Amino acid sequence: MAISLSVVLMLGIVLVVLIRGGSLKGGPAVVAVLFGFFLASTGMAPSINRFMNSIADTINQISF
Repeated sequence: MAISLSVVLMLGIVLVVLIRGGSLKGGPAVVAVLFGFFLASTGMAPSINRFMNSIADTINQISF
């Protein structure tokens, strides 16, 4: 839960920065948000979630 919340927050911040920076307009941003919303209700959602969790685990195992 904490990982998914932080990813949502990070992607939201990136989206706001792209919109304010002018490299992404409002219409395509809404389409991107709706695409993510509807993608979350498909059968691919568990696979995407597992993939993102494996990436997070891999990053977590990196020691500096």
